[in-house]
Amino acid sequence: MNKRAVFHLVATVTLVIGLAMGLCAALSFFWGDPVQAWRSLLSSSVMTAVFGAGLLFLTRGDMNLSRRDGFGVVTLGWVVASLFGALPYILSGVIPHPVAAVFETMSGFTTTGASVLPSGDFLTLESIPRGIIFWRALTHWFGGMGVLVLCVAILPFLGVGGMQIYRAEMPGPSKDRLTPRITTTAKLLWGVYALLTLAEILLLKYIGGMCWFDSICHTFATMATGGFSTRTASVGAFNSGAVDCIVIFFMFAAGVNFSLHYYALTGKPGRYWKDPEFRFYFFFWLICGLILTFNVWGSVYGNFLDALRTAFFQGTSILTTTGFVTADFDLWPQSSRILLVLMMFVGGCAGSTGGGIKMVRISIMWKKVVKEMRQFMRPQAVLQVKLGGKAVEEEVVSHIVAFFTIFVLVFALASFLMTFYTPDLETATTSVIATLGNIGPGLAAVGATHNFAAIPAPGQMILTLCMLLGRLELYTVLILFFPSFWKK
Repeated sequence: MNKRAVFHLVATVTLVIGLAMGLCAALSFFWGDPVQAWRSLLSSSVMTAVFGAGLLFLTRGDMNLSRRDGFGVVTLGWVVASLFGALPYILSGVIPHPVAAVFETMSGFTTTGASVLPSGDFLTLESIPRGIIFWRALTHWFGGMGVLVLCVAILPFLGVGGMQIYRAEMPGPSKDRLTPRITTTAKLLWGVYALLTLAEILLLKYIGGMCWFDSICHTFATMATGGFSTRTASVGAFNSGAVDCIVIFFMFAAGVNFSLHYYALTGKPGRYWKDPEFRFYFFFWLICGLILTFNVWGSVYGNFLDALRTAFFQGTSILTTTGFVTADFDLWPQSSRILLVLMMFVGGCAGSTGGGIKMVRISIMWKKVVKEMRQFMRPQAVLQVKLGGKAVEEEVVSHIVAFFTIFVLVFALASFLMTFYTPDLETATTSVIATLGNIGPGLAAVGATHNFAAIPAPGQMILTLCMLLGRLELYTVLILFFPSFWKK
């Protein structure tokens, strides 16, 4: 492993995080936050930036990265970012316990949205200083497209090494390259991400009626499919049909492969419907939304439009792994709750900011099952798994089957461990899928109207690891535990 290059890039990420904290400190001072709030952000910024700059200076040299180095950079980069990112919470006293602070920060960067706030002296999110809340939202936005992909976009010296980082950090079984140069691809994806972010901010402000602060923070959470809100009651606090519809649209868009958005913005909107994963995603979203609507209409909501709006909001929020809430879905019929849990496993499309297993993997797994059933009936037949009329390579299918198997095994093991730290099996299992799938809320004690503050520190540590595993799609993290990874 090229340790000098790995730590040089980790230092770069740390420096970027430190500068972002500095921006939050300035905004906190401008908004008139308590002195402790902006000072904690400023102190965190200085400590983080000095560490990053110092390590950057000490690790100058060869920047060529191997595929193995890329995995090391990404995993270590996310861990270090979360450790330093926890400083504002600890120094401000908003989250005094270090484990809980790292949990909150990892949840932000991995766009999980599972939170320990409000807690302690801060009984509501509204009582927390704005600078801290803005930092919390900013961790979502950085994590959505990937802070390391941002570094690939803005640091031309990465060269070939940029592709190794891109492969390790971008979600999904395939990594779309919009151009031959990976740095250009990263810039284009971040450009699309920023453009959609700006569009939602303006719509929430001028049509949804939000203030600038709320519109920016909720947009950061929406486009990153994160779910951190500025309100204790989440998006439900606004009780606005316009806000709900805008957020539904952008949650759905954030769950789509961003390469398709790029093609649409360059005059090729037909690429959406030509893409088999998008079609599967659209119909899955539509069918689940309608099932939820008719399930809660009459039993929970007397008005059909209320049922339609709430069901599609919660369905979209869970499917795209955003995690916003407008209703306590723990009070919904059992069939709706089970469907929501199943949707937590699925997630958005590959190349989106969504978590979960991903639509393309689910689609290929289903086709693989159908193929095996047909093969059983006709042993001599030569059958292939096809997606969009094209045969999927057997190596890709095997990789997806292995991923699915590992995902289920990690879920089962983590759920077993969480039974020691949670009051019931429902809380244990849904806390794991809510973090492993980067969703946010689960059911029961970690449901829509609760948070993760009551889970003991060891349980929070397990769930923090689940968030990292889910965001980096298992392999990137797990291979670091193999001794062969560290051999030359």
